[in-house]
Amino acid sequence: MSQSLDQLKEIIARLRAPGGCPWDREQTAASLRSSLIEEAYEVVDAIEREHPSDLEEELGDLLINIFMQAEIASEHGGFTVDSIASTAAEKLVRRHPHVFGDASAETSGAVLSQWEEIKRAERRAKGLDQAADASLLDGVARTFPALVRAQKIQKKAAKVGFDWERPEDVVEKIREEIVEVEAEMPGRHDPIVAQRLSIEVGDLLFAVVNLARALSIDAESALQEATVKFEKRFHGMERAVPSGREFKDLSFDEMNALWEMAKKSERSA
Repeated sequence: MSQSLDQLKEIIARLRAPGGCPWDREQTAASLRSSLIEEAYEVVDAIEREHPSDLEEELGDLLINIFMQAEIASEHGGFTVDSIASTAAEKLVRRHPHVFGDASAETSGAVLSQWEEIKRAERRAKGLDQAADASLLDGVARTFPALVRAQKIQKKAAKVGFDWERPEDVVEKIREEIVEVEAEMPGRHDPIVAQRLSIEVGDLLFAVVNLARALSIDAESALQEATVKFEKRFHGMERAVPSGREFKDLSFDEMNALWEMAKKSERSA
């Protein structure tokens, strides 16, 4: 494995060197941000499709991005692939004292609790918790997908006691948010009202994420599954369009009938 990693490192260094690939030489840490995110999503897609060969390939593409970031940093005297691996290894050992030390953690919950405490200690050691604008919600990247970030922020607040007592309470909050959305809808064509409506819809989505979390459901995964289900049903509708007609020319009632047929077919499958 070491030989293969060394080979990848050498190839990327060659691509970045004078006389190498013009595109690779132009890249910066910032310019590769979208590629890094896209590759991570493609890895997750391969996992969800349970396709091992695709997963191997997508993990390789993600690894290329990591090696590229390291090569760019090393060119300016920064970190390297070796320092990345060393730092990661040290962190794993430090955050698993129940495996590499004398601590005890018999359950996954105990492990996660210990992990968070160690993270807080690391932040204190770096002086991050002493900053004037330090917050208990710090540490959640703004680049996370909105549902993921909302869930993580909510979890952090819940860990210090700011949380709903029962899922039923969150359902009531969702009902309140729906009423507030409905109150703004009549004037939605006015730019000022449209902005308020956007805020209210955001509050509604945030409340729904809260409900998912209260029910121990991952909001991102739940929405992904719902979207996949919609896609499958829509594809079924498209296949059932009467010969000689186009989907876009169907009336809403005809589309809805096809939707119900797709649902029925799904249940009987």
